[in-house]
Amino acid sequence: MARRMEPRRLEPQRLEMSQWVPYPVEMVFAFFANPGNLPHLMPPWQRARIESSRIQPPPERPLRSDPALRFQSTAAGTGSEMMISFRPVVGVPLRLKWLAVITEFVWFEYFEDVQAHGPFAHWKHRHAMRPETQDGQAGTRVMDTVEYALPLGALGRWMDAWMVGRQMRETFAYRQRRLMQILPVVQEQSRRRHASA
Repeated sequence: MARRMEPRRLEPQRLEMSQWVPYPVEMVFAFFANPGNLPHLMPPWQRARIESSRIQPPPERPLRSDPALRFQSTAAGTGSEMMISFRPVVGVPLRLKWLAVITEFVWFEYFEDVQAHGPFAHWKHRHAMRPETQDGQAGTRVMDTVEYALPLGALGRWMDAWMVGRQMRETFAYRQRRLMQILPVVQEQSRRRHASA
């Protein structure tokens, strides 16, 4: 009697990144929750762009007593969908499309997106933030947890070990450097808005 082969269960990889930034959680969260900012955080060679989006409003934003902590910007709440395209390999003009869906959203704490369609067999990304003081300076701890798996079984695992895992770590490292360039600009724009109000 022939034995029936059971399909191999997907074993997602886990990538965790953490960064402290000297900016209030309200500003940092508002920046990340605006999907229009995503292409600015991806390496230029990827030429990332948002092809289309269907934004669902998040719950009402908690009102902070300090007007300087009231950041007004677009935020993608639970059920929002973004179609993103990017180049997966340096120097290759092939573009991949990725449909991301926001599945959870809690103001100033975290939001989570999953891949509904795209290059991965499994993708879940939690963007978490919390206030944290370092050396007497108030700021925000930004924590990313990504669970992912490539398709194609053994070949996908080999591709992850050979290229994809390294490329993802490099992409997040780029994002951390870029964030430290962008947030001072965001803070200055916010100060100007409040000064003219």
